[in-house]
Amino acid sequence: MQHEGDHHRTRLTHTLEVAQIARSIARPLGLDEDLTEALALAHDLGHTPFGHAGERALNATLADHGGFDHNAQSLRIVTELERRYPEFDGLNLSWETLEGLVKHNGPVRDDTGQPAGAYAGGALPYAIARQLQVDDLDAARPASLEAQVAAISDDIAYDSHDIDDALRSGILTPQQLCENPLCGDIVTATMRAYPDLDADRIGYELVRQLITRMIEDVVANTFSRLERGGVGSPEDVRAAGTPICCFSDKMSKAEAELKTFLYANIYKLDRVDGPARVAGRIVADLAGCYINDPRSLPVEWRAGLDEAAPDAVARRAADYVAGMTDRFALGEHRRLFDETPELG
Repeated sequence: MQHEGDHHRTRLTHTLEVAQIARSIARPLGLDEDLTEALALAHDLGHTPFGHAGERALNATLADHGGFDHNAQSLRIVTELERRYPEFDGLNLSWETLEGLVKHNGPVRDDTGQPAGAYAGGALPYAIARQLQVDDLDAARPASLEAQVAAISDDIAYDSHDIDDALRSGILTPQQLCENPLCGDIVTATMRAYPDLDADRIGYELVRQLITRMIEDVVANTFSRLERGGVGSPEDVRAAGTPICCFSDKMSKAEAELKTFLYANIYKLDRVDGPARVAGRIVADLAGCYINDPRSLPVEWRAGLDEAAPDAVARRAADYVAGMTDRFALGEHRRLFDETPELG
């Protein structure tokens, strides 16, 4: 979160790290590095202020108006909200780029046409459903290898930078990671080789080796799956039915254990979870205010809302809130409400 200071990740720094990791995987695999980087850079454009805490709050606030999903919002930005050309809204992106954004987390429909994956049992977000009416994005089949690389690079970046931030902020110590299957041998070997090394540099070495280890695993496992499956074309990738670019079984298990550890030792701590709940309240307050009183929106955002249906008003409010930075959201809350809670 931006409010935590200059030494912790923001959405921008996370995105740049995802792009760097994605290129490091795409290059040895001989993939389209430009497409891979484009998908990595665009994957979080739709995120709200305060990250996932803000997304959850905005989704709950818009429950009666189609909800909110940051992946769908990323698509909405590049197909509707960006207005750079005289003849059409959105950006002039390729089919492969749009496909990769829609299927960042895998196919969004099953073979019967029903919502799948994260959307199973519900409805597709508005932006995705609308785009599938415009473009046949092959919604029931896996995305390109480039999109799969961008997705797994997102996981690698999250794991590594959350550890880095937690170590630098004092939430974790290197010793706490000594028993973790994925990190323990790195920490132990580093401390043994450099007994006088300070905690910060132990953390840097851990993160460096952790990223390398995970990238090497993905590349080796992807080559193996390509060879075993006889995959030689983009069509073969989509016909495979399951992701090809992924961790090995051993690494997948270790990465899942690491996520469980991070959840228990970082995300659910009061000093992390408490501010997240407050941040969610700020986002919910803002969205509710704009939905109930569109006159609270800036003049240029109110255009055409006088006679608009409630869903259209709610979507406009969501677009405005989702585009805020943490700092701007806090400032808007102070402008509109008598009291703004402290984030801690």
